[in-house]
Amino acid sequence: MKRIFLYQLVIVCFFVLAGCSRSGDVTKEQAQKIGISWKLISNFIEPAHSFDAKFTLKNGSDITLDGSNWALFFNMSPRPIQRNKTPQPAIIEHLNGDWYKMVAGKDFKLAPGDSITINYTGTEGVIKETDAPMGLYFVFYDKEGKEKEIVQVTDFTVEPFLAKEQIMRGKDDLVPLPTAEQRYKDNLKFTKLGAEQLLKIIPSPVKMSAGTETFALDNKANVFYQKGLEKEAKYLIEKLKAVTGTDFPIREGLPTTTTPEAPSIVLNTGTVSVNGIAKEAYKLGVNASGVNITGSDAAGVFYGIQSLLQLVPTESYQKPAASILLGHVQVEDAPRFHFRSMHLDVGRNFQTKETIKRVLDLLASYKVNHFLFYTTEDEGWRVEIDGLPELTEIGAHRAHTSGIGAAALHPAYGSGPVANDEGKFGSGFYTRADFIEILKYANDRHIKVIPEVNFPGHALAAIKSMEARYERLMKEGKEKEANEYRLIDPDDKSVYLSAQAYKNNTVSVARESTYHFFEKVVDEFAKMYKEAGLTMDTFHTGGDEVAEGAWTKSPMAIKLKNENPDIKEFRDLQTYFFRKLLPRLEKRNLKVHGWEEVALTKTNAGVYNANPEFVGHPVVPYVWNNVYDVDLGNRLANAGYQVVLCNVTNFYFDMSYNNDPKEPGLYWGGFVDTRDNWTFAPFNMFRTTEETAFGKPMKEEFVGKQALKPEARKNVIGIEAQLWCETVKGREMMEYSILPKLMGFAESAWAAERPWENIADDAARKKMISEGWNLFANSIAQRHMPRMSFVNGGYNYRLPMPGAMVEGGMLKANVELPGLAIRYTTDGSEPTAKSPVYEAPVKAAGTIKLKSFDMAGKSSRTSVVTAQ
Repeated sequence: MKRIFLYQLVIVCFFVLAGCSRSGDVTKEQAQKIGISWKLISNFIEPAHSFDAKFTLKNGSDITLDGSNWALFFNMSPRPIQRNKTPQPAIIEHLNGDWYKMVAGKDFKLAPGDSITINYTGTEGVIKETDAPMGLYFVFYDKEGKEKEIVQVTDFTVEPFLAKEQIMRGKDDLVPLPTAEQRYKDNLKFTKLGAEQLLKIIPSPVKMSAGTETFALDNKANVFYQKGLEKEAKYLIEKLKAVTGTDFPIREGLPTTTTPEAPSIVLNTGTVSVNGIAKEAYKLGVNASGVNITGSDAAGVFYGIQSLLQLVPTESYQKPAASILLGHVQVEDAPRFHFRSMHLDVGRNFQTKETIKRVLDLLASYKVNHFLFYTTEDEGWRVEIDGLPELTEIGAHRAHTSGIGAAALHPAYGSGPVANDEGKFGSGFYTRADFIEILKYANDRHIKVIPEVNFPGHALAAIKSMEARYERLMKEGKEKEANEYRLIDPDDKSVYLSAQAYKNNTVSVARESTYHFFEKVVDEFAKMYKEAGLTMDTFHTGGDEVAEGAWTKSPMAIKLKNENPDIKEFRDLQTYFFRKLLPRLEKRNLKVHGWEEVALTKTNAGVYNANPEFVGHPVVPYVWNNVYDVDLGNRLANAGYQVVLCNVTNFYFDMSYNNDPKEPGLYWGGFVDTRDNWTFAPFNMFRTTEETAFGKPMKEEFVGKQALKPEARKNVIGIEAQLWCETVKGREMMEYSILPKLMGFAESAWAAERPWENIADDAARKKMISEGWNLFANSIAQRHMPRMSFVNGGYNYRLPMPGAMVEGGMLKANVELPGLAIRYTTDGSEPTAKSPVYEAPVKAAGTIKLKSFDMAGKSSRTSVVTAQ
């Protein structure tokens, strides 16, 4: 284990020494007196879809900054920087990914007490506070230009986004401004429903009938379980203890009499088929005799338990009592799709093992049965691999480096200049023991973990790690070993920029060592599964977003292309890579999943076409792109591929809920809220893809596009939600991004086909969707979200801000999740749980602040409206 901490030790030593050095009169204390503010000026500049911003530096120190003794490094949502039209005292340079640098001009001078402004422009609108610069730090240099002092900026301000040209992405942005009045108008279509009308179980069961009587469940009830269901029984009594504070007796075997001495909970398997589905199906009954759950298999029993736990009143989670009152009910249920998955990216920002377990518990609660664990990225390699220690010594840590050529990972997403810095999320990894523990934990909850290693792009962490290994072994005189897992052509001079603005994140597909590396990693993952008592039968190879221009100036790639006349264009090398990798994975009895690009070819005009080459192989493309290629999922399914639909417009949890600047998240694919997660017709996607990313109605985009053929419906094996974590830092922010969106997604993944999915008439369909969503919105607001405040110590879910307007001196307010309480103040203070409740229009004046509250006491951000 000593090697694992080598990199951290080097970093710590460097900064200890740096802290003792001086660059002229520069000290850490003085440098931290330099204040910085950043302001987005406008997204309404030319050329279209550009932004104008400025930094202001105020020198509160006793040192003078000149044109050579400093540079400012920072991260920012990646966007190409444009050349300044007007000379500036300093310029902003893009280094790599989201890593930028401010470099002083030769005549730059900032004396003590002075301030200076640096303007710059870039491409793509900036509308979120999470887009702003972060992780700022100064590097100070001596007279020879050597780094002498590195100081993190502590006085940094992002000026608020207030004007239209700051909140909208350009003149063609049709999404309305996020005002309290706009929210009020949007929310008028919702009505509050009574408790008796709410959905008791989410996702909705296929059949459910409720009686009028109740059953008092306490620990007098024995939990009987059929042999083979011990894990499910133990899981149930653990959950029952959380809401009763008592232990329930547990007994293997089924009751020997139809009238046991006391009520019982019976867990067993049998022949269960619902809607023609006999896998993961269950029947749940609650009556005077107790609870009976019969599953088609152990998974079905487990999902019956999840439904039972949702029938427990929220009050029992809030204030555990020895007895739980359950209504009599009969449920018959089975999933629409067997493949129900959530993807989580821990490469951009690391999440702890404990946090991953909380996510798995959450997925289990909503009957999600797959977890795509995105453990490698440009910004981080997160799982320890036996025999390749550099993957976590180098690839799992980010810190300041001398440049993009260094054998280390540079700061990203605000991780700062120091590896493992407290409160930052750039560094971290799972040991083999951690990963095995996660596998077991997931398996106990009937969740299959699918690991992903993304190649040939998105591979910078692996590249840097293997270059460090190469250098180490070459110094030891072990040239053969050094080249065994090398991933690049060292003479590659290709110039490209990936979707996340990386210049060097693509492996060489011309090296046998690249494939050898992938095989090594796959085999090590398989060993961890075996140690967990499992068999790894599925592996995700990534394969997305290889940048145009990759390999074009690689001597090794040029030689390979010349020797293979069927490779017409350099971009075809991506298909070559998958073609060569696939049989190696098939030999290991693996189903090979990948992003949509693994099953596509691309023309010189940039058009993607389904590639028939891998049809018939165990290849499953995950289709995310329904914005730029609206029918791509249909075309791949029609071509014979089994597909997983991950539509960005419906299932990207990292897309911001709306365009409020303070609402975190991305928006390149539009804004995605819980209604979008719920409103999805997998076989008629055009009907539920409503707007482009810029708010333009999508209907005309579907003209001439392929619909899903009836015989291809069987090729849609399931759906997946995605949480990419560029803007997600820490557990609370992650949970905020997931909840309540996961509830809407679960309904789309599990519940039977909704009637509106097959209604062709727009007006009739929209009316049905509106009615269905109103019921679902009421149910999650009044019943299901509050429970999340108490489960597992409480999850951090999002509540929407109220809508409000003042008309004729009267305050009117509402909320998009009906049943939430709206509390308000008129004296400028923040609303609390003791503030007046808004129930009907009320006379109000001045500045009015409002928040929504749920029954658990959790509140939203503040909405502000001013009465004239």
